[in-house]
Amino acid sequence: MSTAMNTELTVATWPGLTPRLLWAGDGAESRAQYLDSGGYQACGDTAALLAVIADAGVLGRGGAAFPMAVKLTTVRNAALRGVDTVLVANGEEGEPASVKDRWLLRNRPHLVLDGVRLAAQIIGARHAHVYVSDGAAEHAVRAALGELPSDALDGVTVSVRTVQPGYVAGEESAAVRAINGGPAKPTDKPPRVFQVGVGGLPTAVCNVETLANLPFVQRHGATAYRAAGTDDSPGTFLATLTGGGRAPGLYEVPFGVAAADLIALHGIPAEQVRGALMGGYFAGMLDRRVLGATLDHRSLQALGSGLGCGAVSVITEEDPIAVAAAVLAYYDRENADQCGSCFNGTAAMAAVAAALRDGTADAEDLARLRRWSVVLRGRGACATLDAACNITASLLAMFGDDIARMLDGTGSPSTYRPLRPFEVEAL
Repeated sequence: MSTAMNTELTVATWPGLTPRLLWAGDGAESRAQYLDSGGYQACGDTAALLAVIADAGVLGRGGAAFPMAVKLTTVRNAALRGVDTVLVANGEEGEPASVKDRWLLRNRPHLVLDGVRLAAQIIGARHAHVYVSDGAAEHAVRAALGELPSDALDGVTVSVRTVQPGYVAGEESAAVRAINGGPAKPTDKPPRVFQVGVGGLPTAVCNVETLANLPFVQRHGATAYRAAGTDDSPGTFLATLTGGGRAPGLYEVPFGVAAADLIALHGIPAEQVRGALMGGYFAGMLDRRVLGATLDHRSLQALGSGLGCGAVSVITEEDPIAVAAAVLAYYDRENADQCGSCFNGTAAMAAVAAALRDGTADAEDLARLRRWSVVLRGRGACATLDAACNITASLLAMFGDDIARMLDGTGSPSTYRPLRPFEVEAL
């Protein structure tokens, strides 16, 4: 199956895979079309459905790969004690190199809303929020809600909250803070949002792709869900591929496929690959070892990397040091400007990476960069500083020869200066 979001984005399913998340229709799928595919089935016993989700091993698709059943259980337990709860469908796609959430919200809003309905029923929530920063996604969700009869979501009411896009705006506490009327910026923890969230109530913040997997699990069961993927990373996921001078692609693939095969499917010859940015920007960089990787959480963790939100940006002609410098400069601009460690740390790492790119850094600069990549981890209200550390540490680990050439003067300064490397434009 192959379709397109527009002429600049190829959307395709892995060869031989029956799609679970993608579809080949033109424009947003209507309620009638979604019903014809088996959507909006009766929820039934929520405890039994939660057990099926646990058996299926559904992992979060927002970046952390947290077990969905555990997240839902934690908030459900509050409901069982008589406490009101809230669900947030997080579609604020902060990673510039990712497009999957926007595509789902624009093209399959009923699939997302069906997942919202099921998750809300499981946690006992009577109200849910769809949280977005993309105007077209907002329009599609509101239109889909307008198609639904009053009882279609089993008594769950849904609001749409739209914010300005930003890297930190999709962090779960930032989503809660924005829905509560504040800025879309992270808050200190504890408390966590599952304890004190929207309106002070226990809240489950779930990525929209994660929620979009729940109707398949409900209809077909855990065994069918696990028919694709690996034991540790079951199912399929949406991968955004960028780089190689090609237009971006969105692919539904089983976990565990070879990265080299996906890169080839996107039309990038293996001999052109210098490395990749993994998981959007968050999971850092891989060198040509990416060609031997498989796209599942355990395998990538073993390489010191990660799958994150499923975005893979292939580095071909770009200088890896310049790529890292551009990403760090982005973090310097996009941090929430709330925590001194992040505000100062991202700026410092960005400055040294830029000096490496330009051939003006020295061994002392390199030593500082290496130290910062370790000691700055875990600081601040969100994971932005960790992301900057991931970029820095992986640059040092994977591209040491390139760095050495810049230090000894045999390397050439790069003119690569994108504000948002490998960005998939709002389409």
